[in-house]
Amino acid sequence: MSATASGVRSPAPTRPIARVLPMLALSHLDRDFDYVVPAELDAVAQPGVRVRVRFAGRLVDGFLLARLDTSDHPGKLGFLDKVVSAEPVLGPELLGLVDAVATRYAGTRPDVLRLAIPPRHARVENESLASGVQSIPVLRRDEWSAYRHGADFLDALGGGRAPRAVWQALPGEDWAARLADLAAVAVSSGRGAVLVVPDQRDLDRVDTACRAVLDDDAVVALAAGLGPAERYRRWLASARGRARVVIGTRSAVFAPVHDPGLVVVWDDGDDSLSEPRAPYPHAREVALLRAHRAGCAAVVGGFSRTAEAQALVETGWAHDLVATRDIVRGRVPRVTALADSDHALARDPGARAARLPAIAFAAARASLTAGHPVLVQVPRRGYVPSLACSKCRTPARCRRCHGPLALPSAPGADGAGSPTCKWCGTADPSYSCPTCGSRALRAVVVGAGRTAEELGRAFSGVTVRQSGGTSVLDTVPGGPAIVVSTVGAEPVADGGYGAALLLDGWALLGRADLRAAEQTLRRWMAAATLVRPSTEGGEVVVVADSGLPTVQALVRWDPVGHARTELAERTEVGFPPAVHIAAVDGTTESLRALLDSARLPDDAVTLGPVDLPPGERLPFGSEIDADSSAPVERMLVRVPRSSGAALSRALGEARAVVGAKKTASALRIQVDPLRIG
Repeated sequence: MSATASGVRSPAPTRPIARVLPMLALSHLDRDFDYVVPAELDAVAQPGVRVRVRFAGRLVDGFLLARLDTSDHPGKLGFLDKVVSAEPVLGPELLGLVDAVATRYAGTRPDVLRLAIPPRHARVENESLASGVQSIPVLRRDEWSAYRHGADFLDALGGGRAPRAVWQALPGEDWAARLADLAAVAVSSGRGAVLVVPDQRDLDRVDTACRAVLDDDAVVALAAGLGPAERYRRWLASARGRARVVIGTRSAVFAPVHDPGLVVVWDDGDDSLSEPRAPYPHAREVALLRAHRAGCAAVVGGFSRTAEAQALVETGWAHDLVATRDIVRGRVPRVTALADSDHALARDPGARAARLPAIAFAAARASLTAGHPVLVQVPRRGYVPSLACSKCRTPARCRRCHGPLALPSAPGADGAGSPTCKWCGTADPSYSCPTCGSRALRAVVVGAGRTAEELGRAFSGVTVRQSGGTSVLDTVPGGPAIVVSTVGAEPVADGGYGAALLLDGWALLGRADLRAAEQTLRRWMAAATLVRPSTEGGEVVVVADSGLPTVQALVRWDPVGHARTELAERTEVGFPPAVHIAAVDGTTESLRALLDSARLPDDAVTLGPVDLPPGERLPFGSEIDADSSAPVERMLVRVPRSSGAALSRALGEARAVVGAKKTASALRIQVDPLRIG
């Protein structure tokens, strides 16, 4: 498809101007440029195709946005160099969404396009995608009757309208099947659906559920684990209109489904739904933008609820989709909260050996006796991932690099299992506390490995399985067994668990994080939903202070009330989502240059600069200059929700100005980041 270089090139006879967006990294070059379409490329140079153009003396990739009769540019225009592919991959709906996301997150369109459109695979484009006659989807509505207005929501969706809801899934709910129900209703109305989930395990469940009610050809699953050829093949199946339902992880929210009628985001509190690459969009926010622009239905669902989802309900943007309290009480397991204390452990020798309070030990023993597995959730993997002086509680630190010491395995006669630095890997078998001189160490948090070892000794003869790290189990069989899992790696048990023990709750709740309480409740509820209901003997024991609001929300099974309280508290102190906050990272010089150039809203408040949060890593070599030796700092800019769009626009324009001057190091801008500091 290359244009010939011999002779004089003549422009196309009709609409000879091509408006092109070059894929350039510099923010001040995020704009359209006009080129002349040569006559030999007239047929293939259509809106949405990939092209190559000459820019500043070099060839760069780009997308052809439109064909025009005339150009506003007064000077001489260059010719399109090449049409890389005649496949129109950037349709009008996707282009509009890309523009909206770039504006919302003070980013650039090329950065968003790299997230939205996978790299081209030429061989796949030449394959023919056969499209057979698709059968009528299987419509299931009965299970949705358990939720107030559930039937009405399905009627509105099937009637071609655009209902929006925050769905509170019942404990024990086959949520993947319910999402498949929604997708089938959308397809039955002649429209498409996009279902976004946090990880591969969730994707596999939803994919299986959707294929049970829809033809295989109508469903594609997109994930990062696919090879470039297969991912592009499935993406094209959606772009060409064969696949009407796309399931995938965060980037699938951009999938080019024809005539989208439904966008769903499951478990929006999961960190993996936040994109770690510029401009750092969250899949939930992209889905909401897409639903608004496309006029389609939107569902944000989960077993727990985020403050952001609650804000959608309280502002009237979405409706609640919840069950009545009578139905909830019939589905939940019995939840008991108790403090983890030495006094409680002393009540029962077996409980002390298992490092469990007596009530938790009794619940596990009752479940095993009844022939059901027991789930034990621990916050950390490893053996003993955190150590402190047994006498004065001073955290144990490496004498070489001052990193934290941990026990990677059980102590042995050969020296294995000695306290080892988690930073430099140096073992310190003769450690002594620099504060009091004691050589005795205690566990601050006990990991999954140590917990499994202790439970194996306490419940002799019972199978103990571990799930976490590089060895995550998807399912476990029914029958008496103990499953020790790290947070987020809990496998599904055949028939459900008889009991779940949620250990070391203080380690989750005590984190210095704005979302600590919200995330803790989400993780507890995700584990508790795998347990049989109380009517069948299911029991959950959470080892945490019962007086804490988060613990009480679990005991009462009230994620909506917890989210409502979280939102009210954040509103009172001016935290997201009650306000919009932009975190700007860069050197002191670049931060000053940005703020001098930015026309911030009148109600903007600047905070800082301060040091970067602990553990924060910057993408050196991309947005932040790798050669800069100046320290990187963070500046926060806060505005009311009504000024969020103005803030993003001001920061985006200011970064373009600073970038054009080339007088300061590059900057990183994150709008509404998950972690502020």
